[in-house]
Amino acid sequence: MEPLASKIRPKTLAEFIGQEHLVGPGKPIREAIEKRHLFSFVLWGPPGVGKTTLAKIYAKALGADFVELSAVSAGKEDVREVVQGQAGLRPTVLFLDEIHRFNKAQQDFLLPFVETGRITLIGATTENPSFEVISPLLSRCRVFVLNELSPDELGKIIDRTGIAMDKAAREWVINFANGDARQLLGLLEATEALYKEVNVQTLTDALQSKYIRYDKKGEGHYDTISAFIKSMRASQPDAALYYLARMVEAGEDPKFIARRMVIFASEDVGLADPMALEIANNVFRAVEVIGLPECAINLAHGVCYLAGAPKTKRSYEAYFRALDDVKKYGNLPIPLQIRNPVTKLMKDMGYGKDYERYPKNDLLPEKLKGKKYLI
Repeated sequence: MEPLASKIRPKTLAEFIGQEHLVGPGKPIREAIEKRHLFSFVLWGPPGVGKTTLAKIYAKALGADFVELSAVSAGKEDVREVVQGQAGLRPTVLFLDEIHRFNKAQQDFLLPFVETGRITLIGATTENPSFEVISPLLSRCRVFVLNELSPDELGKIIDRTGIAMDKAAREWVINFANGDARQLLGLLEATEALYKEVNVQTLTDALQSKYIRYDKKGEGHYDTISAFIKSMRASQPDAALYYLARMVEAGEDPKFIARRMVIFASEDVGLADPMALEIANNVFRAVEVIGLPECAINLAHGVCYLAGAPKTKRSYEAYFRALDDVKKYGNLPIPLQIRNPVTKLMKDMGYGKDYERYPKNDLLPEKLKGKKYLI
């Protein structure tokens, strides 16, 4: 039987729900389709917001062949087969789901085919492509950010399923989905299959059943990483190690875990132990070089150190105090004595003059003299 998500998948932009900033009138993806402009791009956003669907609509509208690969299981040979399989009569769109799972060598292999136009690449990722996609490849792609679906948009998707339910069930399942259409449709499909009637009680029962699998790209993913961070923040290495093991066992990308440890080292440990950032960075590097399964040991090493380290948010909070003033006052004039005197005219105007004689608290713009951010 065809899955519900596949059965109601939109075929055209007119049927597509959400992402109006990309597909609304005059917006970039609609413009590209209407002007028949074929180019490579990356779709970055949370799970279940239409990345795959939008890629399929785009390829079909432009008359291109659509080939879908997952970077979790695909490699260089799969890309080579796509390129060699081109008939040459129609352009080929390669949709690479979870592009962040391709390593540098695999992305390097993909680059010349994108560069020469042999294939048009559409990458999809839940991770920041600036961290996960090599610069030469990223420079040849536009990046489009997709948003979580709103409650109204999820309601429209429910209407499309034709599944009857009362108002309470509708609100419950929309809140559960939390912007993710995949979560929404998966639970509705399982509930209807198990109980026929969809209400709050059957939805709750279905959620506990074996038919709803843990989705490491969905709610379980975010709940577990949250528990992991909070355990380190509470200086509880045992709990942090448990959640680390759960993520590794579930197939979580170890770089995703290591990157958040680097953030934690500055956000939560900060100036209380400056070595924490160095250790977290070394763990990240070890993860890149070694890979699974052995890099789990490196992750555990870093987790134990970060959980046991003293904590302070002084530098983190200081930055956001400074950011508040930037947003409040805009680009205030920089004092002349710390401007760069590149030309003679600038020197004559006082740029850089007597810099060494000024106390440090005078280096802020005039309106912020004496302001303290690091407290």
